[in-house]
Amino acid sequence: MLEAAVVIDTNNQPVYWHTPPERSGGSLPDSQKLWEVIWEHRDVLKGLAHSHPGSGVPGPSWEDRTTFSAIERALGQRLDWWITSSDTVVLLRWAGPDKHNYEAVRIEDPPWVGELRRLSV
Repeated sequence: MLEAAVVIDTNNQPVYWHTPPERSGGSLPDSQKLWEVIWEHRDVLKGLAHSHPGSGVPGPSWEDRTTFSAIERALGQRLDWWITSSDTVVLLRWAGPDKHNYEAVRIEDPPWVGELRRLSV
């Protein structure tokens, strides 16, 4: 399994699939292209989703939390963050007061999650 990500707009539509060649089952490097897409779509950006290996309820790593916080601070706006395993999706949102405090809730699969899982195999 290889981690993958997708940038989602306010219409809940994918605008960019992030599948860098150096990704692994435990790492998803960013890239200049990813940052350009985030910046170019900042006015219609709903959030980003990424995959974690295995099944069950995925939780954010410390690297996930610091990345969420850094992107939100750079953009000056709060976003939605989804993490999917092979069978479960959680939605994370900042809950404060600490800048790295994100709370997760399980949700039904969004329409784009099948493709994200396919790209993660």
